[in-house]
Amino acid sequence: MVITSFVSLLPASFLFRQKAHACLQSIRVEFTELARINKAVSLGQGFPDFPPPDHIRRNLVATAEDDHMNYQYTRDYGHVRLVDVLSKVFSPLHQREIDPMKEIIVTVGAYGSLFGAMLGLINPGDEVIIIEPFFDCYDKMVFAAGGKPVYIPLKPKKSEGPQSSGDWVLDEQELVGLFNSKTKAIIVNTPNNPLGKVYTRNELEVIATLCKQHDVVCISDEVYERLIYTGHEHVRMSLLPGMWDRTITISSAGKTFSATGFKLGWSIGPAHLIRAMQLVLQNSIYSSATPLQETIARSFELELTRLTSPECYFNELPRMLEPKRDRMAKFLSEVGFKPVIPEGGYFMLADYSELGVKLQSDVVEPKDYTFVRWLITEKKLAAIPPSAFYSEGHQHLAENFIRFCFIKSDATLDGAEEIITEWKKTL
Repeated sequence: MVITSFVSLLPASFLFRQKAHACLQSIRVEFTELARINKAVSLGQGFPDFPPPDHIRRNLVATAEDDHMNYQYTRDYGHVRLVDVLSKVFSPLHQREIDPMKEIIVTVGAYGSLFGAMLGLINPGDEVIIIEPFFDCYDKMVFAAGGKPVYIPLKPKKSEGPQSSGDWVLDEQELVGLFNSKTKAIIVNTPNNPLGKVYTRNELEVIATLCKQHDVVCISDEVYERLIYTGHEHVRMSLLPGMWDRTITISSAGKTFSATGFKLGWSIGPAHLIRAMQLVLQNSIYSSATPLQETIARSFELELTRLTSPECYFNELPRMLEPKRDRMAKFLSEVGFKPVIPEGGYFMLADYSELGVKLQSDVVEPKDYTFVRWLITEKKLAAIPPSAFYSEGHQHLAENFIRFCFIKSDATLDGAEEIITEWKKTL
């Protein structure tokens, strides 16, 4: 409402271009600010409130002290030390020798990789298939490139009893029907935000077969690749037969090392796709921050020496988060939420429809928006309404859910559990 009022006051010469209108609203900004005003315990925005591994701090200090050239521009497409170690880390994972100069590009966050892929590959009128729920910038970036988002929702295959994110699946025939001569790309996010779904090999093979049949690029958003929980496996789209040449795989230093403020991401893929992203990068942000790239390079070099050790942060982080996930699911269940247990990532959807909360709103908005406002203002507990991760036509699928984040300190989870315990006494 505030943004609409602001836009209406602008003189005509100051109005945003049409494509920018769709990008004005940010669900994270709106509800984070509401949580701040109400001093709510924050289980909303997706970042840790505990420190990253200590070597990140040590390497950042060393980077600042060791070489004055770390304060200057570095190679446009990725600091040489960083892309070299990324090649060493990811070549075995992609089961091929990755050329650090031609098949990796470093960007300002995974956001930058997504934007570079859209602007570099999508032409006006091209269709991009987006699987719902989706990270809410996907369709905005497609619009910015002049493309047309085409949506398909994951749906739970059961309505009774405990639910896992793996219970949410695509309708294969519906998916087949979306591919046509205008389809340029499909975005696959595994593990998925906000659902936590880890796609199985069979599910990815269905998508891969359609990509090959229709000559479609797969933009594989794998920023939560290190956060896979017991009993599940992260399968890379690029490893499926015939998919390397048509897949861009996106990763994030912020998610990998619990340092989201670094805003560093990278894409890995065949040279012809990475080249398109390079052209966008050199004419937009130019390059990413040298000292941050140097820091992350040094931290990867350390982790590379202990990949199979329990001390490796790639192994330590999911081991630390799985009990937090289980704890959150337990205390949410005790007050009447029905959590969807995530197989990966650090978000959890929870169905609130049986809590019996009577909601009233002065504005026309999805029910989950109204519930989250009530939860923040009345219970001082912050979450995010997941209908923001759906297209307008499918928002009803999420109206009974809210999204919680569990990559939080024990103190934060203690505060949330205390709120839930007091709430339970009133039921």
